[in-house]
Amino acid sequence: MKSARRGKVVSYNKWGYIFLIPFVVVYLVFSFIPLVSTVYNSFFENYRSGLTQIGPTFVGLENFKTIFSSGEVWIYAKNTLIMWILGFIPQIILSLLLGAWFSDPSLRLKCQGFFKTVIYLPNLIMASAFAMLFFALFSDGGPINSLLIQTGILDTPFKFLSNIWSTRFLVAGMNCLMWFGNTTILLMAGMMGIDTSLFEAARVDGATSTQVFYKITLPLLRPILVYVMITSLIGGLQMFDVPQILTKGSGDPMRSTMTLIMYLNRHLFSKNYGMGGALSVILFIITGILSLAVYKFTNRKDNN
Repeated sequence: MKSARRGKVVSYNKWGYIFLIPFVVVYLVFSFIPLVSTVYNSFFENYRSGLTQIGPTFVGLENFKTIFSSGEVWIYAKNTLIMWILGFIPQIILSLLLGAWFSDPSLRLKCQGFFKTVIYLPNLIMASAFAMLFFALFSDGGPINSLLIQTGILDTPFKFLSNIWSTRFLVAGMNCLMWFGNTTILLMAGMMGIDTSLFEAARVDGATSTQVFYKITLPLLRPILVYVMITSLIGGLQMFDVPQILTKGSGDPMRSTMTLIMYLNRHLFSKNYGMGGALSVILFIITGILSLAVYKFTNRKDNN
């Protein structure tokens, strides 16, 4: 009997491994092999000068030294983090409020399905379309400036795309609008998974809605909040299409909106695969360190 049961377990395991084959193949072809190739290229001098191909020549860590010695990588990392923070803070606040409202049965909101769909719709719009829309709206002769002048708020058009902080806020605002719907759905799923008896017991004890939110909802949402913060951070470090289109690839004004991926794209566009590979490895390490820091920071109370 035992041998028969063991044979059935082995048979079931076989089908599990068979179903894993497509994932393993896709991972190897599109993730693992490119990752190894990127790390390999980072140790070589390999670029095109005019029509002449230089390399590949093994140079060790010279590409990394060149990137760090120039100091540009830290400037662009700072730009990326600033725009991510400016977009993530309102995004998480708005998503928490909307998630709390829609998941609260006492409010009895009508047409919830319609509003949830509308909230999620911006996530389906291409970032390039969003960037082109904002470029047209906030240009010197665009509708926003015309409205501000007609209402008497401004006398002359404000150059939104020539001011450092206004351009950064535009990029952050677009990222917030595109992703707050996805974050809201994730947080709502977490809130709806909380045992309702906890809320009922809190109300019986006389707790207010604010106290219920801070003492019950937020602590139980911590795993999903950590997931949202880490995935948002990874997406923020990969910010490219919105500032690329909004600033026409220049990162102006004064390179204040130049992100790490835009900097990487310059090396790849110029066929400098060695520098591009080194910058990719640096970006990978920065992402890992910041993600680990976020995870440790948000879980420090559990460790105590």
